[in-house]
Amino acid sequence: MNMKKRFFPLTVAAFAAIGSSLLPATFLNAGSSPPGNTGQEESLTQKAMEEYGRHYANLKPVEQHRPYDEKLVQIALLLDTSNSMDGLINQAKSQLWRIVNELSRAHKRGNDIRLEVALYEYGNDRLAMTAGYIRQVTPFTEDLDWLSEALFSLQTNGGSEYCGHVIGSSLNQLGWNRSGDGLKMIFIAGNEPFNQGSVNYEVSCRWAVEREIVVNTIYCGPYQRGIDILWQQGANKGGGSYFAIDSDKVLKGIVTPYDDDLLKLNSAINSTYIPYGSKGEQNLSRQAEQDMNASKLSPSISAARAASKGSKLYKASDWDLVDALEEKKISIENISRDALPKELQEMGPENLGQFVQQKKEEREEIRQKIAALSRKRDDYIQKKERESAGEQTLGSAILKTLHTQAEAKNFRFE
Repeated sequence: MNMKKRFFPLTVAAFAAIGSSLLPATFLNAGSSPPGNTGQEESLTQKAMEEYGRHYANLKPVEQHRPYDEKLVQIALLLDTSNSMDGLINQAKSQLWRIVNELSRAHKRGNDIRLEVALYEYGNDRLAMTAGYIRQVTPFTEDLDWLSEALFSLQTNGGSEYCGHVIGSSLNQLGWNRSGDGLKMIFIAGNEPFNQGSVNYEVSCRWAVEREIVVNTIYCGPYQRGIDILWQQGANKGGGSYFAIDSDKVLKGIVTPYDDDLLKLNSAINSTYIPYGSKGEQNLSRQAEQDMNASKLSPSISAARAASKGSKLYKASDWDLVDALEEKKISIENISRDALPKELQEMGPENLGQFVQQKKEEREEIRQKIAALSRKRDDYIQKKERESAGEQTLGSAILKTLHTQAEAKNFRFE
């Protein structure tokens, strides 16, 4: 597009007008300083990002809580939502629950992990040009229903795809883990040249490496074509892996003998959630809507979502009384009766506590049944996939990378 051709020179000219003698060196060298010059390279990279931040609001660092947790897995999904990417979005919708289920098998030094996922879209003309056609759809969240809802809300439209800009935006806007022992990953997927736009992708990728965040690239198209237009180079600079996928492949999933039972257990576990607070009912409805969205994709994907509810990664403590009490976010004595469903508002603390305990015990029993079926289902699917190894998909690319990069950080899978 003409915009792509005009955008970079215009920005460089604007920077030149500032009169900074540092910036040209930063632009050209920050992502590719010679070996043995780490200190200077870090300085140049950081200064380059700071300079970008003066011109783009979404490249300014955001002051926010940043956790310190070696058991935390953080995944930022950066998805191209330009016209040709409907297939990519559909794969993301259909593979979300399989990725969650795989991560539910991960542990760190014998402890359960935590999972946070963030979602960005880029390359869509409906988005602001001044933001590089980029939007943060969700920040890092443990609310997987919200994430699913966000994925189903994405709509494609013609656009300009700036990989360096969206990577830089995710690095500066998200609350990344401060622990070097946690797993911090970016997955960027798209199909246009990796070096488009005014933000040098090498600078963004180098900035990620300095912060121990791995950049993985997924090109939607032929493998060699992705190499030719620098998607592999992006992964190399970001310390990650490069994949090429057929984003138009429709994924229905493998039907297993355990799916029907999982769907029945899904209905049973849903009945154990007790909404509370101003958004409790809204979130309970969201849970049902995401069940419906998964079922529209295929019975297999619906079963995968049901399986996720058997893991501790599926959390609802912001709106469910059972989880909130489990995590000690509230107490029976202090909760406002107005925050409860009408049928519970007349209960005294003792009766309410007994009711919640009953639902907790029911849920735990159902979770154990779901977890047992989920393991059998996973084994069945893996066997079928070994028998008929197919083309790479968004989900398979992420799963393969997850195992390799998680194990390098001492995460272990059951």
